[in-house]
Amino acid sequence: MNLRQLKYFLATAELGQVSRAASELSISQSSITSAIRELEQGMGTTLFNRTAHGMDLTPTGRDLLSAARDVMEKVQIAQDIGQNHSDVTGTINIAATYTVCGYFLPFHLDRLAHRFPNLTINISELNRESIEEGLIANRFDVAVILTSNTSNPELATQTLLRSHRRLWVPQNHALAGKEFATFEEVAEQDYIMLTVDEAANTSMKYWGPTGLAPKVRMRTSSTEAVRSMVANGLGVTILSDMVYRPWSLEGRRISTLVMEREIPSMDVGLAWRRNQEMPNAVKHFVDYFRTAYLSPQMANTAWRG
Repeated sequence: MNLRQLKYFLATAELGQVSRAASELSISQSSITSAIRELEQGMGTTLFNRTAHGMDLTPTGRDLLSAARDVMEKVQIAQDIGQNHSDVTGTINIAATYTVCGYFLPFHLDRLAHRFPNLTINISELNRESIEEGLIANRFDVAVILTSNTSNPELATQTLLRSHRRLWVPQNHALAGKEFATFEEVAEQDYIMLTVDEAANTSMKYWGPTGLAPKVRMRTSSTEAVRSMVANGLGVTILSDMVYRPWSLEGRRISTLVMEREIPSMDVGLAWRRNQEMPNAVKHFVDYFRTAYLSPQMANTAWRG
């Protein structure tokens, strides 16, 4: 087992398909498949179920996903040693949505604090509409948002991460052992509907074309409540891998399935006022994310516009 194998495994697990992982990492699909095969052979187990719809983690794969994330995060922290930029000073005002604040930003804020000890980052958690208004009015320098929900022509955006959406069911559910699920099957189940960050509106975009509707048992703005309800057998839901947390106590009691119909991913990224002049401190902030997530080819063009 080596870091390259873990990196390729993580990308495939999070994106759900070898082709998408290869595209995100700017490498060939054969490099991904070879690394995963070597990893499985070295561990003596299967990490993915290969289906016509993508790569779905086995129970062992889910256990490795948690450990691999921990390892790669520690590697990133180690890489920050010697990267202290105490000469970067100033204050940045950023905005972020609920999901981003809870599931994406904390790790990066810790790294940014170590890398730029004299940089002050003020954060406001707001809904998308308030963030867009604040960016246009110059109250925020940059925002970290769900770019898949944004289409304001006055803003420029850069997607950093695409999080695959899957069906969540309790581990002992009748659908848990299937390779994939259909919307017809899901429509027969009690459904837990997340409402925060426009999740309910987004769900209608992929339910709508089916001519079906979920049998909503509960609506909640709490991702934790959805996870608990599903884990305790009170319903199913469709949510992104970013909020799954398979290593958590309740996450371990939830199985995920690929849907027969392709569902749009939940995309996380940065937004800023189009054609704005970025101060030096803000450039360092966005360059951090650009280096962390984008290929060299994309990084060179990410902040034009």
